[in-house]
Amino acid sequence: MTTRKKPNPTLTTLTVVVLTVVAWWIFLGRDAVQDVDPATGNVTGPYEAPQVIACVLVLIALVVVGTLAAPAWVAVLAVAVPFTAAWTIQAQATDDSGLWAVGALLVLGGTLAGGALVAAITRAVVRRRAARSTTTP
Repeated sequence: MTTRKKPNPTLTTLTVVVLTVVAWWIFLGRDAVQDVDPATGNVTGPYEAPQVIACVLVLIALVVVGTLAAPAWVAVLAVAVPFTAAWTIQAQATDDSGLWAVGALLVLGGTLAGGALVAAITRAVVRRRAARSTTTP
């Protein structure tokens, strides 16, 4: 019987951190232009829904991978902190009102809460599979 080599938690965590910043850059970091509707004058953006959805899906995958290789709290922090930092650096540089600080707190809270939920679900699935494999003859 062959045994699987467990992933290195430190290397996985560092990879998750780097990929989190890359995901931010690919989906959100390069878009800082707000759109103005010529008919109404309403300003939206800079992000469109597909950008944010794609970024969230990648962040979910990163939390899952991180949770499988390291403690769940480490995986959550490895996504939430660098994502918030990257978002905050750009927001601070482009916002003269100071509301970037409120946005940063909301981004951090959202990524921590979302990451914790994904990590909890991941751990529950892993535990359920482990219990199922030990009870199956």
